Amino acid sequence: FGWRRWTLLWASGSKFWRRMDSSTLWEFHITHCPGHLCRTGVWQGSIFSLGPAPQREVRLMKNGSSQCEGQVEMKTSGGWRTLCASHWDMANANVVCRQLGCGVAISTPKGAYFVEGRDEIWRDRFHCSGSESFLWNCPVTALGVPACAHGNTASVVCSDSRQLRLVDGGSRCAGRVEILQQGSWGSICDDSWDLNDAHVVCRQLGCGVALEATISAHFGEGSGPVWLDEVNCTGQEAHVWQCPSQGWGQHNCSHKEDAGVICSGLWEFLALRLVSEDQECAGWLEIFYNITWGSVCRSPMEPMTLSVICRQLDCGNTGTRNFLIPSREGSRPRWVDGIRCRKTDSSLWHCPSDPWKHQSCSPKEEAHITCTGDLLPQLRLVDGGSRCAGRVEILHQHSWGTVCDNSWDLKDAHVVCRQLGCGMAFNALFYAQFGEGSGPIWLTKLKCTGEEDYLWNCPAIGLGKNNCRHYSDAGVICSGMVRFVHLVGGHGPCSGRVEVNSGGKWIPVSDGNFTLSTAQVICAELGCGKAASVLENLPFREDSEQIWAEEFQCEGQETGLWFCPRVPCPAGSCPHRGAVHVVCSGYTDVRLMKNGSSGCEGQVEMKTSGGWRTLCASHWNMANANVVCRQLGCGVAISTPKGAYFVERGDEIWRDRFHCSGFESFLWNCPVTALGVPACAHGNTASVVCSGNQIQLLSQCNDSCSDPESSAASEGHSDNCSGEQLRLVDGGSHCAGRVEILQQGSWGSICDDSWDLSDAHVVCRQLGCGVALEATISAHFGEGSGPIWLDELNCTGQEAHVWQCPSQGWGQHNCSHKKDAGVICSEFLALRLVSEDQKCAGWLEIFYNKTWGSVCHSHMEPMTLSMICRQLGCGDTGTLDFLVPPRERSRPHWVDGIHCRETDTSLWQCPSDPWKHQSCSAKEEAHITCRGDLLGSRCAGRVEILHQHSWGTVCDERWDLRDAHVVCRQIGCGVAIDAMHHAQFGEGSGPIWLSQLQCTGEEDQVWKCPSHGWGQHNCAHSEDASVICSDPPGSASRYTGIIGIHHLAQLILLLNSLFYLMGRVVQRSQIILVTITYFPSLSHTI
Repeated sequence: FGWRRWTLLWASGSKFWRRMDSSTLWEFHITHCPGHLCRTGVWQGSIFSLGPAPQREVRLMKNGSSQCEGQVEMKTSGGWRTLCASHWDMANANVVCRQLGCGVAISTPKGAYFVEGRDEIWRDRFHCSGSESFLWNCPVTALGVPACAHGNTASVVCSDSRQLRLVDGGSRCAGRVEILQQGSWGSICDDSWDLNDAHVVCRQLGCGVALEATISAHFGEGSGPVWLDEVNCTGQEAHVWQCPSQGWGQHNCSHKEDAGVICSGLWEFLALRLVSEDQECAGWLEIFYNITWGSVCRSPMEPMTLSVICRQLDCGNTGTRNFLIPSREGSRPRWVDGIRCRKTDSSLWHCPSDPWKHQSCSPKEEAHITCTGDLLPQLRLVDGGSRCAGRVEILHQHSWGTVCDNSWDLKDAHVVCRQLGCGMAFNALFYAQFGEGSGPIWLTKLKCTGEEDYLWNCPAIGLGKNNCRHYSDAGVICSGMVRFVHLVGGHGPCSGRVEVNSGGKWIPVSDGNFTLSTAQVICAELGCGKAASVLENLPFREDSEQIWAEEFQCEGQETGLWFCPRVPCPAGSCPHRGAVHVVCSGYTDVRLMKNGSSGCEGQVEMKTSGGWRTLCASHWNMANANVVCRQLGCGVAISTPKGAYFVERGDEIWRDRFHCSGFESFLWNCPVTALGVPACAHGNTASVVCSGNQIQLLSQCNDSCSDPESSAASEGHSDNCSGEQLRLVDGGSHCAGRVEILQQGSWGSICDDSWDLSDAHVVCRQLGCGVALEATISAHFGEGSGPIWLDELNCTGQEAHVWQCPSQGWGQHNCSHKKDAGVICSEFLALRLVSEDQKCAGWLEIFYNKTWGSVCHSHMEPMTLSMICRQLGCGDTGTLDFLVPPRERSRPHWVDGIHCRETDTSLWQCPSDPWKHQSCSAKEEAHITCRGDLLGSRCAGRVEILHQHSWGTVCDERWDLRDAHVVCRQIGCGVAIDAMHHAQFGEGSGPIWLSQLQCTGEEDQVWKCPSHGWGQHNCAHSEDASVICSDPPGSASRYTGIIGIHHLAQLILLLNSLFYLMGRVVQRSQIILVTITYFPSLSHTI
């Protein structure tokens, strides 16, 4: 139904319910409530709203199809409309690219994709900052915007977000070619596939040159779309999708024709094999490097290295070197020596070694190894009353057996205790002190150094070779640091299926509600760094296997999994899809260091178990740099100056090479190689300069952004090089208010020392708000919070960005927020009613082009009058007064033909005729009267937070005035008058996001206060917290309400020429207060 024209007060005490085939409210069944008072309940269906939905789709059209470049089109209730290029800028374009998943904006060519014959070009102007998630989140103006010139349509070229990979080839540099497009991985058809095409793929992936272009699904058939066919590259393209082809998804192929590539390498393709005439898991160890198979030298090749090699070859978990095999005949490269694998290395390519050489050793030193096909034996202590004390037993060849006490000492016992996660050995016991065992006696005459990772790695006579009896069974008492969790079945102790210890039995953990925070705790506890990934829905070892009957709810800071909160699963059975597998990384943190402090530019340093290490600039590229910037919340990478921030410390530069695609969330998610990497040249450290916090196009920037301390910033410095953001707040318009800059993730202000019109001009021009009318001082628009970023600005007025002006430097000041600087720009729009004695009636005037002028009343319909009155804080309805005589004196009559739509949230968004100095005669000036106060208040109600796309409430446990103060200040409602408990404004629905808040009252956002964490609570909605704020005078005109309804059963309409709602949901940032108005017979929240 049309809510503009029909309203109803449902005072008889009835409630609506709906048949499944009902399409309108009038088709809802009406049931009378007992006693004419309807009980409050939570609506379990869809949220019901009044009025049509606002614009909610955008696309880029080129040659009749939607993709990542083209003419900007927006879907409205009238269909798809093109947007005007006037005032369309890179900030708007970046929002569109991000929204469409197309990367960042490259350019905004005006009219480049115009198609003749389309509808009138949409005039609405968007004023995005560039950080919005959706175009419709940006401020919009339409008032006074002239018709768009023919063909002057807004267009955008995005950087794209396609990805490329090679799969099922055993290496990231060999395999079936797949492209991620429109959210789906798909293959390339092999029609016309040749080395030129393959060269582009290899170069794009940083894998050298193509050795072979494979066809006929050489690496197996893919699934999903076949994205490209008849690819015809020259070999010089930067991306394979830039090559001529039949177009996306256009093909006549099946997956039997999937194309593949073998590249020359991770900087050279690497492969591993054992060469033998008759054995699969024993032989000469060879590596394929630089297009040639060659041998590996055996020095020092410790047990950990042999274990990594054997696991990588799928030949078990242990290996031995064979020294008695005679040397091979024939000449071949001996590629590498000095391989030393670490505990955290998951493949041989990650292991440090000496550099690649054609002859790294003599033929006599080639490695011949034998891998054991069985999995690693298992170890336990039994009959000691604890998992960290007892008789030593080993599971081997499916049988538990003991260890003989011949030569048994504390060094042997230390290995046992450490392997079991039980600390260090207190005592090494003889003569079956914990009772005699049974079964085989597996080991005797052990000679451990105490440093071995596994007891069976210690020198001994050999498994099962002894003349001992069980009265000589060895025992151990450990210090008792119990390892509660381990990872098994992966590539070493730092990856695998999660299992926890229960009385000596390892039980797998299911993937039900398993979080990354829990994985982080496990990796830290095991000494394995940070969690790189969590894999779910993996098979258990056995279908009937027992599963751990608790869910872990770690926050990430616990010292071990044992200390994490746990929740028992219902009926002892956790819902799950399968086992959970965690992959840890030996890297635990990353930072950029400049002048001894960490920020968004500087030398790249990674934290490992050995402390902070600098990274080598060799093979460091922009893809790696982009991952670092994203991980640190510093935007995107601008440049990678080698050694620019080098500080002499004496540590060896870390040689590990990262091979990021640029899309990873953390640097340690990227493929890593260390094998064969030479030592780094002195001072050749990797460095990164990040943009800051705004996603911008970087490829067009010739240099990094200017520092505010430098007065030599170029006037023509590209907008795209700026990582900071600028805004004006608390001025009622995006062109007036307190000046704030987003830097290093925080919005902060500018001090008014030396603040003048030249500085203000730069701000206004940068924001597209014309020229400065006034440079305000002394916190004219209210005091800000957060940092004070700049002081003593001295702009010439010609700079492109305010941070390019000379100043004392970022964060250098001697000011308080009482001196926050502000600006009023020429395109600032303001609204007022002029009357001698009335607040909500009078001549309607707009401040435009530095001057107050009247508004013409032609076509001013009820919707437009309602918009004006709400914006002035004077109620929801208004009438035109035609009997008031015209005014004397001459003034501009700025605008006529205003026609507000149901989706407009302020007068500035309403279409109208263009701005003119005399848009009508003096007799046509609008005099209006607004009626009634706005129902309820945007500054009182139930507190709700939007998080993870869901609105939810705050629990009232520990809720007090300090918490309420933060809410009131955050939404611009003064200070808190009351902090209310027990759902005083009605019970909410959805999640309960926060509980046990302990704000100091000084935080700028309520979610920054200490609490139990997101979603951690034991509350019900009967405990929803509420607030009543002071609501300072004049604030109502600065914010715009969004009307909504929380419970369908409580829909109440008020009979009038327009409408009233008993409740309003008023949105500000990501926090709302759901407010109510009390009527004599009803007091429900809607």
